[in-house]
Amino acid sequence: MPSANYRSLLRTPGAAAFFLPASLGRVGVAMTSLSIVWLVHSHTGTFSAAGLVTGAFAVSEALGAPQLARLVDRFGQTRILPPTLLAHAVAVALLLSLVAADADDTFLIVGGGLVGGSVPQLGAMSAARWAALLRPDRAAELPTAFALESISNAGAFLVGPTLVSALAAAGHAVAGLVLAASLSVFGGLFLATRRDTAPATSIGDAEHARRRGQLLCAPVLLLMGLNLAIGIFFGAMQVSVTGFAVECGAPGAAGPIFAASSFSGLLAGWLYGLRRWRAAPPVQLVAATSVLSLGTVLLFTVGSPSGLALVVILTGAAIPPLLVLFPVFTEATVDHAVLTQAFAWLGAAGAAGSAASAALSGWAIDTFGPQGGFAVTATAAAAMTLQSAAGLRVLRTSRGRWGRRVRSRTEPTC
Repeated sequence: MPSANYRSLLRTPGAAAFFLPASLGRVGVAMTSLSIVWLVHSHTGTFSAAGLVTGAFAVSEALGAPQLARLVDRFGQTRILPPTLLAHAVAVALLLSLVAADADDTFLIVGGGLVGGSVPQLGAMSAARWAALLRPDRAAELPTAFALESISNAGAFLVGPTLVSALAAAGHAVAGLVLAASLSVFGGLFLATRRDTAPATSIGDAEHARRRGQLLCAPVLLLMGLNLAIGIFFGAMQVSVTGFAVECGAPGAAGPIFAASSFSGLLAGWLYGLRRWRAAPPVQLVAATSVLSLGTVLLFTVGSPSGLALVVILTGAAIPPLLVLFPVFTEATVDHAVLTQAFAWLGAAGAAGSAASAALSGWAIDTFGPQGGFAVTATAAAAMTLQSAAGLRVLRTSRGRWGRRVRSRTEPTC
């Protein structure tokens, strides 16, 4: 059966032992931001304060994630994770205390920033473990492994916010953040105990600093641009769909529309990872971004929530291949000694794009209606298509890592 591809991966010695804890922790990470929104709003009665604290969380996470990843690459996951998790737990406890004490918004913003800066980068660490486990003998299975990571991430962002919303609706906003932190910490601690699959860290400071220079090479910069654009797409889509539903007089339709997109993405990601595609990854990238651009153009033709749901099913299905291809290109380009940092920088670019587009698309909707928000979404998708087409030659320079020739883990690729 095709699903045996996923089963065979998880049956690899040590694979399930790191993937499952990382997936559990990822649910907690997916809950944290929304948990802060509900927590602060429940105590202050204002979304403006909640937005400021959550914004501080997002900015701090985007800035702090690459720095934590740098320490992980230099000193190892098992050494850096425990103090990071302790710092995260303390930061969450501090924010809860500040909220309970009705502290000034300034202190709450600082607390939100501390929580964001200490978020454990479990997704990047899990992806780095797959690369260490499968390269070089089973390198052909890396796209399937990254598809599994994409499914886990999509599932986390489907389950996590649902749990938070249910707890908050029942009047337990504090419990939402406590549960989020608990899942992140316990998932991270279990991951830290799995020393057998942790990537090796056997190089010195000078060599590590030299290899960090690879993070500025053309393929990585291109991938950061693509992640920035997809972050803008996600941020604008969330605001635009909500604005469209409200304008249609059916604000409750936003939830089912987002659910349709999420389930479409989960199914597409699962199916994409089952196949060994004949087309080269750069060609797949252009095809996926082109489909996404087509879907965003169709957004301007919809006139009802049901029509919008059909379009987001198409755009949602185009996203998972991109989320698989990005780590495939990264793993093929960057030395494994700095791989976690590369994954974290791409995530930071996506987070920055999402944060910026939320404000931009909000302004566009207030000024031009939902069509203005869709214009931001379409522009982001078009930028991805143009970057993918322009970067075909750049990405093909790494072809040896996913083709027949296999480089050693220490051979520079940029």
